Amino acid sequence: MAFRQVRISDLTGNEIKDADVVTVVIRTEGKVFDATAEELSTLKRLSNVVELEYKHPDGSVESVLCTQTEFAKLVPPEKLAGFDGARGRRTGYSPKP
Repeated sequence: MAFRQVRISDLTGNEIKDADVVTVVIRTEGKVFDATAEELSTLKRLSNVVELEYKHPDGSVESVLCTQTEFAKLVPPEKLAGFDGARGRRTGYSPKP
């Protein structure tokens, strides 16, 4: 006996070949679904966008999208180049002994 796994589009209910599956994560909702690139092609994409994440003192996190132009007005490229990377420790940080 053998088992066969079949992928189904969560949008249309149609069978999807493994090579055509696009897994979509909806970050604001904490949800995930499977579809094909063709099914997703009607969504209009934004270009020249910067995605920011604000971490507030109360622990809440907020995602913000802005244009690259508006971001560059606030944070010029030469300033951005000097910022720490998002991975690892911040410059000057030392864990308490």
